[in-house]
Amino acid sequence: MEIKLRQENKDDFESVFRLIEKAFEKEEFSDHKEQFLVERLRKSDAFISELSIVAEIENKIVGHILFTKLEVKNESQIFHSLALAPVSILPEFQGKGIGGKLILHGHETAKSLGYKSVILLGHQDYYPRFGYELCEKYNIKMPFDVPSENCMVIALEKDALKEVSGEVVYPKAFFE
Repeated sequence: MEIKLRQENKDDFESVFRLIEKAFEKEEFSDHKEQFLVERLRKSDAFISELSIVAEIENKIVGHILFTKLEVKNESQIFHSLALAPVSILPEFQGKGIGGKLILHGHETAKSLGYKSVILLGHQDYYPRFGYELCEKYNIKMPFDVPSENCMVIALEKDALKEVSGEVVYPKAFFE
């Protein structure tokens, strides 16, 4: 099973919409509207086309990942970072390592674009295997009430989080 990873393009939008819908259909901790979030983010200033990535098997899109701009602010500084949301894999392809390949490829692409960190809300048992740590370790706080074990961050280069602390500021598109 050869997995091809590439940047999403406009011709993929409809397939990706349906893929995200299916991927989260039975997810317990979901509002089942992730596909609409991706549509809003694509139209926002937070969107980075190189960081909207699809996974294909035999020319069929089976996975998608999106990283968008966000900030971490404190009283005196603003730190630029990325949000990882969502990672979507068609149910029949879940558990085959496609999500991991998308995450690692996304990290490399983000790093090559000059981004130094990624923040996410996600399953505490899944993301640490890719190097994610709890946000609270760096005094990074979410702007809403969520369990701390689900708030994670990764430094894409050594010491990238050394000076970072504050509250995460998500793009408006996350709340529309």
